[in-house]
Amino acid sequence: MMQVSSRRLGHIIRPSNGLSSLQSLYLHPDHRVDHARYGSSVALKGSGYLVRKGTGGRSSVSGIIATVFGATGFLGRYLVQQLAKMGSQVLVPFRGCEDSHRHLKLMGDLGQIVPMKYDPRDEGSIKAVMAKANVVINLIGREYETRNYSFEEVNHVMAEQLSMIAKEHGGIMRFIQVSCLGASSSSPSRMLRAKAAAEEAILRQFPEATIMKPAVMIGTEDRILNRWAQFVKKWSFLPLIGDGSTKIQPVYVVDAAAAIIASLKDDGTSMGKTYELGGPEVFTVHQLAELMYDTIREWPRYVKVPFPIAKALASPREILLRKVPFPLPTPDVFNLDYINSLTVDTVVSEKALTFENLGIVPRKLKGYPIEFLISYRKGGPQYGSTVSERVTGPEYQ
Repeated sequence: MMQVSSRRLGHIIRPSNGLSSLQSLYLHPDHRVDHARYGSSVALKGSGYLVRKGTGGRSSVSGIIATVFGATGFLGRYLVQQLAKMGSQVLVPFRGCEDSHRHLKLMGDLGQIVPMKYDPRDEGSIKAVMAKANVVINLIGREYETRNYSFEEVNHVMAEQLSMIAKEHGGIMRFIQVSCLGASSSSPSRMLRAKAAAEEAILRQFPEATIMKPAVMIGTEDRILNRWAQFVKKWSFLPLIGDGSTKIQPVYVVDAAAAIIASLKDDGTSMGKTYELGGPEVFTVHQLAELMYDTIREWPRYVKVPFPIAKALASPREILLRKVPFPLPTPDVFNLDYINSLTVDTVVSEKALTFENLGIVPRKLKGYPIEFLISYRKGGPQYGSTVSERVTGPEYQ
């Protein structure tokens, strides 16, 4: 019987003329035959020279080693999933519970999702989680303050520090900062002012960085429709801040993640540019609430809360935040900074770069993107009906 060498074996290829099936199965590496099917379909021209192999799927090697700060958050899980799906290695810095990242480890092949504990206030630990990366993506952000972290530290100072360390690193080919639509130095919201300051600081440190500015993101774990639905189930009405006429342009979270991936896969044209990521439809707050009510099949009940009264209801938390020796509850509907942001419309500006420039067609919200709200129907998925749904059937005709 033919003996197979114990030396390192080459790729498995199809039998060719003149070779027995066993000989063609095991070829010495020096005699391998390259085949087009082993070439990666993930061509990251904008990321410099990267070693790529495989067909572009989960078990391939895309050449990306991405450190994703804020990966355990809402957008993070969708971005990590899309990175891992094309064979990237994702370093996941985390600072909380050891279980905070466990849902991410299933998204990639064995060893591709690497959790790393770090301290955002310790420069050494930041350098450690960034040491082997060639791509850095910053998703860190918070819409409310705590006793330990202010708006400015979380949304501005940390982002600036990451860009500075990435620049010093020397091997970071792409830096992507995820900001917010409406971020401006003149915004009534402190968070949006801090995000705008971060954008300016990052572009000073890392001029070739890409800035992504998604609008309010909608998805299974979102912080707007879920909160509204929970409030409605508990109190049987929804407070409308102002008169609900503020315009917003919500975007499906999967599309926001796809925009980041698209910028990584381009030929470098997105470097140094800012993109405003809004959905295909502009809603007023009242219209979005109507869509929520329609999906959970509850009759709409609103209480209009004028801005001055809403701010008065939300102010005690901000006043007591650093005066009491214990943490205060997280604000939901009555979040002072969120209320301030609702005093102006938040939509994509006319001349901004958008999804279209990245080759992406964002999805409309009605349908699959908000299907998760079905879980709030009190009688199950088929329970109830709303004004927009006619009851049909022979017994009703």
